[in-house]
Amino acid sequence: MSDIAVPMHAPANWGRMTGAALVVAVLAFALLGPLIVPGDPFAQSLMKALAGPDAAGPLGYDHLGRSIFHRLAYALRLSPAIALAAVVTAGAAGLMLGTLAAGRGGWTDRMLTVLADALLALPGLLLVLIVLAMVPGTALGFWAGLSLVLWVEFFRLTRAATRDTLASSAVEASRLLGFGPVYIFRIHVWPEIAPMMLTAAAFGTATAIMAIAALGFVHVGMRAPTPELGLMMVDLLPYWREAPLALLSPVIATFALLLGLTLLAGSRSA
Repeated sequence: MSDIAVPMHAPANWGRMTGAALVVAVLAFALLGPLIVPGDPFAQSLMKALAGPDAAGPLGYDHLGRSIFHRLAYALRLSPAIALAAVVTAGAAGLMLGTLAAGRGGWTDRMLTVLADALLALPGLLLVLIVLAMVPGTALGFWAGLSLVLWVEFFRLTRAATRDTLASSAVEASRLLGFGPVYIFRIHVWPEIAPMMLTAAAFGTATAIMAIAALGFVHVGMRAPTPELGLMMVDLLPYWREAPLALLSPVIATFALLLGLTLLAGSRSA
């Protein structure tokens, strides 16, 4: 009997498809759920406190009689939106400064590297907390704090990956032909670092969502009554015996979203 050849990239493809399916499923729930079952995530009805699922609230109600379904859909739009905004900002800054450091070298490289190392020496959550102390309980504070943390990783990856590319004969030939920095980055640098940057973006988005939820869990993040994943968990934790579905809903949704992003990032780096 002949052996059956199995493609080496099959596990990576399986991981990518599973991760994409999880992310799409979570985002579809967040975007389409309120359109299918209209409702207000802020509306309270103490008569429905900790009540089970019904037609108006398919996932039941929290301790204040608010629909878990609609609050979860709102939270799954809020946290990824903040995370994506922070990743885009951090990625753009890291790409620009990393390419500048690798291309210029000298004191420019040294100054930017020292700045990145100084920020890297501080715990990421501490930096976010410092920013949130200045702009407490707002999406703007999370965006600024997470951007400040995440750009360092993009900078270090870009600086390390582009140094050899910028020193190559192909880039030197483009410079001699009169092509500018934008052309060199678009033609020579970006194709080399794009897979790495997309992997870092997926990991960065997962990290940002986890940080937002973790800070919400200790009442440092978004302020009530704003629906946020970590805040929903900590609010519902005392009532896990009376309404286990209400508590499990944000936990499962957060786990599915983080797992999907991690599988996407891992399959890209495989």
